[in-house]
Amino acid sequence: MIVPLDFPDAAAALEMAARLDPQLCRVKVGKELFVAAGPAVVEQLHARGHEVFLDLKFHDIPNTVAGACRAAARLGVWMVNVHASGGEAMMRAAREAVASVPGRAPLLIGVTILTSLADADLARVGLAGSAADNAERLARLTRECGLDGVVCSAEEAPRLRQATAPDFLLVTPGIRLEADARGDQARVVTPVEAVRRGADYLVIGRPITSAADPVAALRAIQQSLKEISAA
Repeated sequence: MIVPLDFPDAAAALEMAARLDPQLCRVKVGKELFVAAGPAVVEQLHARGHEVFLDLKFHDIPNTVAGACRAAARLGVWMVNVHASGGEAMMRAAREAVASVPGRAPLLIGVTILTSLADADLARVGLAGSAADNAERLARLTRECGLDGVVCSAEEAPRLRQATAPDFLLVTPGIRLEADARGDQARVVTPVEAVRRGADYLVIGRPITSAADPVAALRAIQQSLKEISAA
């Protein structure tokens, strides 16, 4: 599981991180926190034993994205992502950039279609086909470019697994518990269903970070996943 630290400042993010066992989950630093706190918050999380998914979704010309990915690798993050719609040259440049940094290269993941977008939203911006059609096309391109996996909705996970390979990582946001509101997500599933559909990593935010007891919520979700593994 990956827990997003979607907080407006480092103090709040680090307070939540202190309540999470690094042995039980990774943490995600997104745009809001990174803009507010900068690389220092990543270093502080590392110092506390957390592995960090730097979720900045780079999307720019190849040289610019390569430089950003190289900087992320030098920070020592565990995972970093780029928008697959940035194209083949951009993704290959990103792959070469992270590989050029000494030490363990971060996992490099391509973002397919945001889980906040439904088919009608894609049509409005001129993309033909369903969200699943576009996610599969981008996942195939991502794998061809040598990236480690993609961010996708768990709804598309079975289709993307079939279209790629068993070792191609599927990172699934938009995970909600049965009783949760959908929030700003259009395509959501529960943790158990996501794993059954083939997800490798579950990004679970509000069900954990908004819970009265985030640690208890984290452990309850993990227990549910262990039960399906044992079944």
